[in-house]
Amino acid sequence: MKLIVGLLLAACALQAVEPPESGGVLVVAASARDYLLGAGGALAKRIDAGAPVYVVIFGNGDKSAVGLSPSEARKRNRAEAEAAGRKLGVRETLFLGYSEGYLAQISSSELRNQLMALFRIYKPAELFFPDWYVHYISDDAYRVGRMAEEAPYGGGSLFLQEYTYMDRGGYAPREYFFYAPDRPYREREGGEGRADFIGEDVAATFARKLAALAALATSNAAWARPGTDASAYARGFATELAETIGRRHGYAKAEEFNHLGRGGGVPEHVREHARAAR
Repeated sequence: MKLIVGLLLAACALQAVEPPESGGVLVVAASARDYLLGAGGALAKRIDAGAPVYVVIFGNGDKSAVGLSPSEARKRNRAEAEAAGRKLGVRETLFLGYSEGYLAQISSSELRNQLMALFRIYKPAELFFPDWYVHYISDDAYRVGRMAEEAPYGGGSLFLQEYTYMDRGGYAPREYFFYAPDRPYREREGGEGRADFIGEDVAATFARKLAALAALATSNAAWARPGTDASAYARGFATELAETIGRRHGYAKAEEFNHLGRGGGVPEHVREHARAAR
């Protein structure tokens, strides 16, 4: 009887969870600080416009702490990342729990397949992820960014047999925003190939971005210079970063992205074949 009651309670709890809303934004990051510094203001703008934003954090933060055991650091950083997401207005923050600094030891196919499955569940219109073409980013951010750019190729309904058991059709986002986690883009790092290099004015949402960053007390303390106020250090760094980027794009405060959007109508090779067939 106790088992049956427990199962009923669990079923009720599952029914109470709000299902994901399609057509929103999915954010991929190695850590909470990465996406907040690189794209927090732009995400807040989309939240204010009514778009649901979901965040997937691959690292577990077990090393981003001072004087804590890995397990305690992991617990604190997870709780603070959830609090930061709530301050920004994020609908849900998911944690995949990989040990910080060791993503290079994990099969990229394993990471990629998990993200492909999340595409089918959340069906985002936009995907934000670290720009792995940028030099001198953390290795975890590099691994996550590279994997995220490759993941959309699995959007076909028949890709990988195990996905057919999910009873969810294939899916891939339609727009992609590459963000540099903690510095401005440098010359020849933006706008090459098919990418548009864009800046977004984030002055209106910048206070929320700072509030979300301040919630990351444990990782801020590990990141800040010894003897400084960690929260003030994080706010100052984010402010200087946004102002530096803003000067390039003509805004008081800005964030910048390499952007890949929807195609411009019928592809050229299709039009060429059509002309030849006349």
